[in-house]
Amino acid sequence: MKSLHLALLCLVLSVFSSSALAAGAAAGGDTVHGKVLAVKDAAGYTYLQLDTAAGKTWAAVYTAPVHVGEAVTIEHAMVMKDFTSKTLGRTFPSIVFGELQGSGAAAVKAAAAQPAGPVVHVAKATGANAYTVGEISAKRAALKGKTVVVRGKVVKFYPQIMGRNWVHLRDGTGSAADESNELLVTTNDTAKVGDIVTARGVVAVDKNFGAGYAYRVLLEQAKLQH
Repeated sequence: MKSLHLALLCLVLSVFSSSALAAGAAAGGDTVHGKVLAVKDAAGYTYLQLDTAAGKTWAAVYTAPVHVGEAVTIEHAMVMKDFTSKTLGRTFPSIVFGELQGSGAAAVKAAAAQPAGPVVHVAKATGANAYTVGEISAKRAALKGKTVVVRGKVVKFYPQIMGRNWVHLRDGTGSAADESNELLVTTNDTAKVGDIVTARGVVAVDKNFGAGYAYRVLLEQAKLQH
């Protein structure tokens, strides 16, 4: 199973049109090597200006402790043209997106397989159309397209992926074996890991975002109440 971080990166890339690999990437298969000239952290990403054999270029990876002067390698590199970072308020004529070699891809994958903190126990939401995380998974076919309410603890939060925030909820129900113990909620609202929130949204089933990443069930267009 690919790491969640790489999955989300692929989702970001799928929003924009891509060109062929840059000259530096093509020379190394799917990698770009270079010396770090500048570093900017923003919205979950580390932007790096690199001095490569093919010239200077910008690259973006998930937040990593990188310093000016270091030699780095970007794996799974793909070039994006005219990419705009709203957080930085800047458009890059060309930028390489990828995964930083040695940033812990294997560690991220291993961490993703671990439980998200201690066992979570959150009381079920009350009122009409209230369900637990496990119930939404088990009854997903019947609930498809319907508005439901679920209460849970935020165990992961990823901002502004494909124009929305990605919130992962757990409430202590469901099973880790089939991943029915965690529910993805997409929303324009914000939250932070550890928050207990009530989400009201529309159930989507068998959602495929491309790049091999699909969800059996998730909640879309959700509103969060803290």
